[in-house]
Amino acid sequence: MKSHSFRKTKSKIFLIALLILVTFSAMIYRNPAFNPIEGFVKSSCIGRAPQSVKPLAAEKDSSEATTIPNDKLFGGLLAPGFDKESCVSRYQSGLYRKASPHKPSSYLISKLRNYENLHKRCGPYTESYNKSLVELQAGYKKSSSTSTECKYLVWLPHSGLGNRILSMASAFLYALLTNRVLLVEHELDMADIFCDPFPNTSWLLPIDFPLKNDFNGFNMRYPEKFGNIVRRNDVNVSPESPVPAFIYVHLEHDYNYHDMLFFCDQNQAFLDRVPWLITLSDNYFIPALFMMPSFEQELNKLFPDKEKVFHFLGRYLFHPSNQVWGKITRFYNAFLAKADEKIGIQVRVFDAKTSPFQSIKDQILGCALREKLLPDTDKQNATPSKLENQTSKAVLITSLYPEYYESLRNMYLEESTVTGEVISVYQPSHEVKQVFGNNVHNMKAWAEMYLLSLSDVLITSSWSTFGYVAQGLGALKPWILYKPEDPKTPDLPCFKGVSIEPCFHSPPVYECKAKIKVDTGALVPHVKHCEDRIQGIKLFNS
Repeated sequence: MKSHSFRKTKSKIFLIALLILVTFSAMIYRNPAFNPIEGFVKSSCIGRAPQSVKPLAAEKDSSEATTIPNDKLFGGLLAPGFDKESCVSRYQSGLYRKASPHKPSSYLISKLRNYENLHKRCGPYTESYNKSLVELQAGYKKSSSTSTECKYLVWLPHSGLGNRILSMASAFLYALLTNRVLLVEHELDMADIFCDPFPNTSWLLPIDFPLKNDFNGFNMRYPEKFGNIVRRNDVNVSPESPVPAFIYVHLEHDYNYHDMLFFCDQNQAFLDRVPWLITLSDNYFIPALFMMPSFEQELNKLFPDKEKVFHFLGRYLFHPSNQVWGKITRFYNAFLAKADEKIGIQVRVFDAKTSPFQSIKDQILGCALREKLLPDTDKQNATPSKLENQTSKAVLITSLYPEYYESLRNMYLEESTVTGEVISVYQPSHEVKQVFGNNVHNMKAWAEMYLLSLSDVLITSSWSTFGYVAQGLGALKPWILYKPEDPKTPDLPCFKGVSIEPCFHSPPVYECKAKIKVDTGALVPHVKHCEDRIQGIKLFNS
């Protein structure tokens, strides 16, 4: 009897213990962050995507992941309310980036929300848009005023994708400053590259826009080009005087003195009354806007930190489409995610005669070794490195040519590093030559710019807009390779960039009031000459 009673008591104890264990397990299952000792544990994984992040094809919505601090809206920069499936990168990009220490001003956030409302009210096929088109189509007649509340800035594509991204950002800031609606012309070569940045509307210029057939004729000789209107002295700032229904604004690198007067305050009053401005540019012309007194106060409120203008505009405007995001994440997860440090190297060769392969290769390696970005190899000792406490570096090379990748990869495959670090080298593509007007080429270029922006350290080529986009999106001050002037490798291979802002390669060279040629890199404290191109100007914190 005692034995039977003991077994019965033992069974009861076992059942009670099992019930406690199940209850406790359920608590943990319902709340994975629960810790019986510390209460609630915050994630300590900061800096890179977890190794468990999967490619898009196998992932429904990793934007809800809790393993990484993920400010999905970048401090309020992005508007909520988008369909997540239509643009996965908008909500997933925080999984792949370090948390940015740079926060947008509250004034910029407010300005962007107001712009989004304006774009929704005036965008394609709205009542105001349709009414404005009627006036535009009425024989392109001149009128003293427009009957709609909406004014427009149409951006036309030109040059490579890096130039296009920088000029689109510039056009958007000008639209923001002048209360215009930005519409962009994305032809077939830019299809499915970016998501729409504005909620519940489109930034694409409709295919039935009445001036589309005229775009090919917009050149230096076009009669309604702003510079030609100024040259004819047709600019009349009187509020009662008639204005054209549209004006073509030529801001390419070959623009002339009269075109440059676009950046003068005295002409903005006239332009402000023109319903449609159509611009063609291959430049990052934002630094010139900072030199205009009429925009100074507004720009200071929008961007207290002058070196983060493109960083915020780029992250606001340019979200990879689902197709491009798939390329980015599959490559990142396969080759970069597990590395302790990611080093991006962007190689642009402008002139093969002054930039032979061996010279550029020596320059890249000289920069990486001198600045201790990569370890040297032990050429005397072929013994493999010890496995204990090894750290790894993943090197991402973007270039039209495969030779730089092959040379660096072979170096670290055939020889051990003196530090014992494991170095892996990757290159997503090598197109050999830049192809204009090709959608597949542009998709690869955008994916590689974005991958470079995810680096911890960046080496870029002088004068390269490709590198400017990467450093701006990633808020990275790059090591910049000196531009070769002859086939010899420069004595100093590279230098550290001071500002992450892109360079305006072809700035205006005239002072508006005095109408004389001046050094535009010395007019205001926060606009100075670029580190890599002395003729250019860029934004610095004064």
